[in-house]
Amino acid sequence: MSKSIINTTLNYSPNFDSEKRKVKEIKFIIFHYTGMKKEKETIAKLINIKSKVSSHYLIKNNGDILTLVPDLYTSWHAGISSWRNYKSINKYSIGIEISNPGHEYSYKKFSKKQIKSVLKLSSYLIKKYKIKSNFILGHSDIAPDRKKDPGEKFPWKYLSKNNIGYWHNLSKNKLLKARNQKVDQLDRYKFIKNLRKIGYTKNIFFNKNKYTKLLTIAFQRRFRQEIINGVIDQECLIISNNLIKN
Repeated sequence: MSKSIINTTLNYSPNFDSEKRKVKEIKFIIFHYTGMKKEKETIAKLINIKSKVSSHYLIKNNGDILTLVPDLYTSWHAGISSWRNYKSINKYSIGIEISNPGHEYSYKKFSKKQIKSVLKLSSYLIKKYKIKSNFILGHSDIAPDRKKDPGEKFPWKYLSKNNIGYWHNLSKNKLLKARNQKVDQLDRYKFIKNLRKIGYTKNIFFNKNKYTKLLTIAFQRRFRQEIINGVIDQECLIISNNLIKN
């Protein structure tokens, strides 16, 4: 067992690019859930050369942190992905997998021990690589057409209070008044424009309406977690307005 300042255990994966990257190339932290029934099977997959998937870290159910790929190597966790002007986010990110069965296998809340480890690990990485709050994302943010993780049970609001990622500052009362209130075409256009400003990017592989719905779902999973329906309402609009102002 090998330990560091954040008490990680080494369990190296062979699934990474051989070329070392520079510290300044690391711009993002990307959170995932593992999406598998059993943790042992998850670990086996992440260190299996045939799987061609990995991450830099895995946070186990009990909160223990495994180091799978050293930070300065590109692990294979994000796939086809984009945020703002960045494409192929693997090149610029540190991937953190969190053990959770995901939407296909009785998606559950992340444990207190896991979130405590998320806080410790993220704070360490943010300080070390000077990562901006709006570059701390979920897999669904950078690949909304393919991914749902880490999902609507990931505590983004709580993490933002601890300087990890960001959140809006709107009151609960204001949000509830706007919830399910219809938007007109102009407001709809403004919301989509706001998504671009936040960082969500265009995807040429889908028709416009379908991709707008996928983007809206990704936005809701991140910033309006109570209702995930892909429908743009006034609540979504005011949250997006607030985010681009702050």
